[in-house]
Amino acid sequence: MDTTDGLNLMEIFGTGEQGVEDLIRHAADRLQAGGIDSPEHDAMVLLAFASSDGAEVSVNDIRTSRIMGVSLRSALARWHQLNPVVSARCSERCLIRFSALIERRMRHEPLQYIVGHVHFRFLDVLVGEGVFIPRQETELVVEAALEVLRERRSQRHRVVDLCTGSGAIALSLATEMPKSDIHAVERSKRAIAWTRRNIKAYRNRIDEVGSTFELIEGDAVDASTLQELDGQCDLVVSNPPYVPEREIPEQSEVRDWEPELALYGDSPDGLAFPKRIIERVATLLKDGGTLVMEHDISQGKALREFALDRGYQGARTGQDLTHRDRFLVATR
Repeated sequence: MDTTDGLNLMEIFGTGEQGVEDLIRHAADRLQAGGIDSPEHDAMVLLAFASSDGAEVSVNDIRTSRIMGVSLRSALARWHQLNPVVSARCSERCLIRFSALIERRMRHEPLQYIVGHVHFRFLDVLVGEGVFIPRQETELVVEAALEVLRERRSQRHRVVDLCTGSGAIALSLATEMPKSDIHAVERSKRAIAWTRRNIKAYRNRIDEVGSTFELIEGDAVDASTLQELDGQCDLVVSNPPYVPEREIPEQSEVRDWEPELALYGDSPDGLAFPKRIIERVATLLKDGGTLVMEHDISQGKALREFALDRGYQGARTGQDLTHRDRFLVATR
């Protein structure tokens, strides 16, 4: 497919006098033709991103401009408080950026990579190529982990996050549960670059609530990684690679863009790596400590049984918002 055909928005809307509605419709038609699942939403997100030059423009701003029937030039003048001459130049720059962003999305690059961030609970997590994109269902894993910590009622909590990726889980726990000592482990150098950016973004908030945060580059299932914490952890949380190798994702945004290291569970059923996490965590946890681990919807029963077989005293499966098995909660 020639993804550049018809995408030169500067030629089509070069003056910026055409309506925001027309601009969105044209871009959405192109995205739909390219097989994008949510073309209109993505077009609005990308126009908002392209328009945010010195002042943030939201999707709601785009939606309002569509309803009002205003031109891009008029919308930019209002958003950025520009005079007509400056708004004309601004609209040209915006169209150039928007055209380039639409071309990237036509290649099925994830929307989150293009705009550079994703909302996760109370955080705005920075993401890009080389790091797994945090999902909405993982927010439930964080909530289950927080419930475990609340029930312990300790003055401080020692928490480990294995396969931290962007750091979304670990940073959520560090900022939402005061006085937590977080140790986050990641093997991928590309992912760790994003983790460090996110730690920097939330360092002040971590300090304000009295938490600490340590990032460790290492193999999450190697016995030497965090060996000094064996038997001392209140909670270990993990969103490990678990996709069955026999079930390659259909979405090209996942299959072709997100790192394989963060996706596949090292076996046809995807259970091999999660099982290694369970075995490693058994030595990290103190008596009564808990593992909360995300998994594939097909793996709940097998992982409960494996945890019990490895000496955990209790194991249950948490469900996602669609009532499918999504994470293991196992107590040592």
